[in-house]
Amino acid sequence: MNKYFIPLPERTSKPRNTGVTMVIDSSLGFNAMEDMISIGEAWIDYVKLGWGTGLITPILKNKIELYKKHNIKVCLGGTFFEVAYANKKVAEFEDFVEAHGISLIEISDGSLTIPRDEKLEIINRCSKKFTVLSEYGNKDASTELIAPRYWAQHMKEELDAGAWKVIAEGRESGTAGMYRGSSELRTGLVDEIVNFIPQDDILWEAPLKAHQTWFIKKFGSNVSLGNIAPRDVLPLETLRLGLRSDTLLKFHGDGE
Repeated sequence: MNKYFIPLPERTSKPRNTGVTMVIDSSLGFNAMEDMISIGEAWIDYVKLGWGTGLITPILKNKIELYKKHNIKVCLGGTFFEVAYANKKVAEFEDFVEAHGISLIEISDGSLTIPRDEKLEIINRCSKKFTVLSEYGNKDASTELIAPRYWAQHMKEELDAGAWKVIAEGRESGTAGMYRGSSELRTGLVDEIVNFIPQDDILWEAPLKAHQTWFIKKFGSNVSLGNIAPRDVLPLETLRLGLRSDTLLKFHGDGE
């Protein structure tokens, strides 16, 4: 039930399958975590401990416990998985995830090459124990762009292998993967992807307000977005609800 006196767009509630908000936490301490949770608990679905920070965070266990206490799931960064793969320690990585009571696992190959068959096999195996988030796209903006048809085809393969959602790479800077080095979104790529697989199966990394606005205008309030900075949890929700000028006319008034 809408508890506000202004009519707002219908939002999904936890546990969400659509309208997911993933926040990136690369170095938050307890005070910063508690501040973020006090404002954003209702809207944060899961937190990704960025890159390989989970391996060296001295308060990792306590951070996971605090997030869990507030019904926020935790996932280790895809780069952590890639480092484990490069060192032939994928089994040990899975053990590490399991030992810390983490239910989400991100499998990516944005920084190194993993043969397609092998990545799909890892996704399938891990899906038996974890909820798998499979990330697709290159993290290096200087490399040759992946053709849209391969994005769509490979994302579909990873979903079929057992991924809950496939993450469209954008990095925390919004300058790689779906984005050009200038942060310009490859809109034709997005169209190609959603022509091939359901939009609800995708989590779009959208670190900048302009990116978030574009996806909300394109797909509505309940588009799943990731790599959201802790300071942007509430601002993102206002974009989803038309409480910011960027999306006001989409959700309020006559829309013109």
